[in-house]
Amino acid sequence: MTPEQFIEFARVLPEPLLLVTSDGQLLATNQPVADMLGLRRQQLRGRTLFEFVTESANDVVKYLQACSSSRAMVIGSLTLRQNDGQTLICRSQGAVIQPWSPESSALILLRLENRTLATGNFIILNQKIDELAKEVQRRKQAEEELKKVNQELEIRVEERTTALQETLNELQLTQIQLIQAEKMSSLGQMVAGIAHEINNPVSFIHGNLHHAHEYTQDLLKLVQAYQHFCPNTPPEIQEYVEEIDLNFLIQDITQLFQSMKVGTQRIQEIVKSLRNFSRLDEAELKQVNIHEGIDNTLMILEHRLQARHEYPEIKVIKKYSQLPNVTCYPGQLNQVFMNIIVNAIDALEASAVNGQWSENPQTTNNPQIKIKTEIIDESWIMVSIADNGLGINEEVHSKLFDPFFTTKAVGKGTGLGLFISYQTIVEKHQGQISCFSVPGKGAEFVIRIPVAQSHEI
Repeated sequence: MTPEQFIEFARVLPEPLLLVTSDGQLLATNQPVADMLGLRRQQLRGRTLFEFVTESANDVVKYLQACSSSRAMVIGSLTLRQNDGQTLICRSQGAVIQPWSPESSALILLRLENRTLATGNFIILNQKIDELAKEVQRRKQAEEELKKVNQELEIRVEERTTALQETLNELQLTQIQLIQAEKMSSLGQMVAGIAHEINNPVSFIHGNLHHAHEYTQDLLKLVQAYQHFCPNTPPEIQEYVEEIDLNFLIQDITQLFQSMKVGTQRIQEIVKSLRNFSRLDEAELKQVNIHEGIDNTLMILEHRLQARHEYPEIKVIKKYSQLPNVTCYPGQLNQVFMNIIVNAIDALEASAVNGQWSENPQTTNNPQIKIKTEIIDESWIMVSIADNGLGINEEVHSKLFDPFFTTKAVGKGTGLGLFISYQTIVEKHQGQISCFSVPGKGAEFVIRIPVAQSHEI
């Protein structure tokens, strides 16, 4: 043990300790020794042990030699001469730190106690001094191990807290999705019910229009026959003919029936689109025509595509490829198309409000939604839905598919549409959905789904 190591070692102990050589040179002490002598530690540097004890030099040397030659602790007695002239008899315990060799003196550690013992009596103990150092080392190791255990516990608590938070978030998302699914199911049932109730009377009217048109034509022919064979009608009848403008009525009634027929056909198409969109009978995987789902969605949203006093007409450009039937969940896939197209319409309406169409002469009053489909390879197809609205900035783009994230005003968006669309495409259909956008130049959503599902029979 070097003097520096001794000082570091002695700093944690309250006992008076000295490090001396076998010839009595003081190498290092701690503060308790200086307190016993009534001196400062600086005053002990470079001194010898003989200067502070009353015993003869021979007795001290004999004691130090006994310590240096023993492999165990040696107990003796030393009488200290204090700075004020008083003497203090101390019990000393000495043990060799560095054995004596021809090249150097032995290093001896002395521990002093204010206890008397007959001078000259030496007792050999079977307790080595390094046990004390080992005890201190064990304490340090125990403290370090305790610190490691605390750190591990903190890490585990943090990990457990994070796991619980993630579980809570998943439960909240699951709850929201269940509520949303229940809403969509209820909405689908309501839509299907309304479509069914509307379809019956409309079908009756549409079916009877043909017969009503034929009956009317027969009556008109009868009137024309009367006019031909009885040209001289009574004045009262002639007056009534002029009053109802019979010639115009004959020409217009045919167009009237044609308009009524077109109107009922339109209602039937809307009803069919509503029923196909809800697809309550197709909750399982089925092979469907993707274009039919897109067209049904556009049919339902046609009122939002038409021109209004504050918004121009939104033109839909369709570029369909010859796609095979795709195995999917039709109702859920239609909901994805609905979410993306509604977002595109909202973006185009926002562009109109912000004056983009009036400021850009190339796109003045020309908002567009382009829908393109194509075959990627024999196993995959692609659906692209793009608009020429304001586009999406980078900050919004990075959060686009996050749950509850929305840029719409309160009450106009839940922030679940694109999140549920992402789950539908990625998790339910093992597909991919991505968004490409440049601010000011619109946005494009690209959906890639396999033609057949891996868990399909």
